[in-house]
Amino acid sequence: MFDLSKIDKSWTLFLDRDGVINYENPGTYVRNWDEFIFYPQTPEHIAYFNIRFQRLILVTNQRGISRGLMTIPDLENIHQNMEKKIEEKGGKIDRIYFCLDADATSPCRKPNPGMALQAAVDFPEIDLKKSLMVGNNMSDMLFGRNAGMKTVFLRTTSPDQDLPHDFIDLYYENLNEFARALMKS
Repeated sequence: MFDLSKIDKSWTLFLDRDGVINYENPGTYVRNWDEFIFYPQTPEHIAYFNIRFQRLILVTNQRGISRGLMTIPDLENIHQNMEKKIEEKGGKIDRIYFCLDADATSPCRKPNPGMALQAAVDFPEIDLKKSLMVGNNMSDMLFGRNAGMKTVFLRTTSPDQDLPHDFIDLYYENLNEFARALMKS
């Protein structure tokens, strides 16, 4: 088990989006801002994470674009509005990386580590061995492992996931529980 008290300001937090920051849209994708609903207290938690971590990076697969269900301007509108709401609560996301590819072999598509590797190039201070990946799917956990990170699994959309699991260092019901545990460490 990983000890959260080891985290200091030199660590980086990577977050998945759907199922972590906001509710997923069952059976489809969050295609526009009207369909985007934050989980309770998420903007406030991000403001706290900014105090605790040197960088906060969002990494999200968005193959709904390659499937023609939404456009890049739709995605950009979601992210601009999401960031505005987070900033209103004193938080910020340092960078959002998204992968449009539907092909599982794409280096940027989770579980492949391309988005993490790009973040480490864009922000040279990021040490992937001193990074946490928080997600709600096994592809997020594999992404973290493939990039050399510690992993935190949220059971928001996969409550039946067998635990413990080799790819999961810590697990919580949701982002609220993770934030509370981090505050106590």
